[in-house]
Amino acid sequence: MGDGPTARSGAAARRWAGRVGSAVIVVWGAATAAFLAQIAQPGDRATAVLNLRTGQVQERSPDELAPINAEYGFDRSAPGQYLDYLGGLLRGELGTSYQQHRPVWDVISEQIAPTLALSVTALVLAWVLMLAWVLLTAGRGRVAAGWGSAVDSFLASMPQYWLGVVLLLGFAYGLGLFPVVGGSGPVALVLPALTLALPLAGFLAQSTRTEFERVLEQPFVLSARLRGSGDLAVRLRHVLRHAAFAPLTLTGWALGATISGAVIVETVFTRRGIGRTLVSAVESQDLPIVTGIVVLTAVVYVVINLVLDALYPLIDPRVTP
Repeated sequence: MGDGPTARSGAAARRWAGRVGSAVIVVWGAATAAFLAQIAQPGDRATAVLNLRTGQVQERSPDELAPINAEYGFDRSAPGQYLDYLGGLLRGELGTSYQQHRPVWDVISEQIAPTLALSVTALVLAWVLMLAWVLLTAGRGRVAAGWGSAVDSFLASMPQYWLGVVLLLGFAYGLGLFPVVGGSGPVALVLPALTLALPLAGFLAQSTRTEFERVLEQPFVLSARLRGSGDLAVRLRHVLRHAAFAPLTLTGWALGATISGAVIVETVFTRRGIGRTLVSAVESQDLPIVTGIVVLTAVVYVVINLVLDALYPLIDPRVTP
């Protein structure tokens, strides 16, 4: 009775409730940290907002500040501001930009498409490079494995800013194969995506290689070879399926890393996107845009991880949903 379908369904529901609850806590924590960063800023926020709008840094009279305080709720207590802030997030509102005097969501939505295209392209490219390299070098003997591990470590340790500059100098300025700055279309996406993908591929390969080589030693792999399966077929159909859990577990983090890495890459390659928007917002102290991007990144992170949790049982039925 205890192991019947109803009991298993109940256990699965409790596990998923726990996962969703953990995801909500992560987003709430990120949102709370972002709010605390806003109110912890030195100086008067209403003065900063008015200076941003007028482009003049000067002392403001109480009469000038009163409308700003009322508009943004700065005249309320900190707990009251926090509750208003959380209520807005629950309604899908990220606040109003200090500088542009527009909803933060409108500002972000105008810039999010190029960043998502860059992040997804970089993540796919990192997986392709990682899989090709691991399949080529893992379990091929000490020399190949040593070279494979060395390249993994080298790629994973490369700073994105340095790598972006090197790729820009070599392939854009030197060979003229790609646009130097800006540009649009697939060609303009190659160097920025590589800048994000190469270190990420090295990191994913490090987490995959050990498990891949361990699975190669399992009895079912030997059985597959005895049945006449070729080496590539064994690696793709049997070994990779079991070794993919480590990099899959890191994929949610990896997508978040590519979005945060876009801050550097979009600056180096002068691309549109939320990375450059974030840099501009930090420089101008437009805090609602900064906190909106922080909350959005946290939401993307937890959603991707929930999707991956749902996919694990499809990859390996032994995994409990």
